[in-house]
Amino acid sequence: MKLSEFKKQLEKVEQLDFVLQNGQKVPSHFHITEIGMTTKQFTDCGNTFRISKKATLQLWTSVDFYHRLEPKKVISIIDTTSGMFDGEDLEIEIEFQQETVGKFGLEYIDNQFVLTNTKTDCLAKTNCGIPVEKIKVKLNELQENVDSCCTPNSNCC
Repeated sequence: MKLSEFKKQLEKVEQLDFVLQNGQKVPSHFHITEIGMTTKQFTDCGNTFRISKKATLQLWTSVDFYHRLEPKKVISIIDTTSGMFDGEDLEIEIEFQQETVGKFGLEYIDNQFVLTNTKTDCLAKTNCGIPVEKIKVKLNELQENVDSCCTPNSNCC
């Protein structure tokens, strides 16, 4: 979800609820402790240099169980930080503490903001020899391929 879409949904709701994909709710007394722009410059395994920018919101809970953020307050917080984004309408990444800090995407489903799981991916599949489409393999041929592919000088690793 982009920042503009998040603001548009905030204008429609009376209560701000976040939930994880597994149904676990973010406690309603959460704080937004950071809003920022994260810029990541990197090279993928195909040696292509890339830049990724995201609008980040950090959710945090404490012992102040009566704290509640109203949607209009969140809109005003976002508006005060809009200059930081240089007019870019960035994808939102939510940071939320669990066993470790998790990074999540954001979608609006059934009147709730859902923290969606993020995944890693290879950005240079053709350079790594990874097929773009799934290859259908017969199970009885699978063992033959395993025996022959992982030998010295097979270039499988």
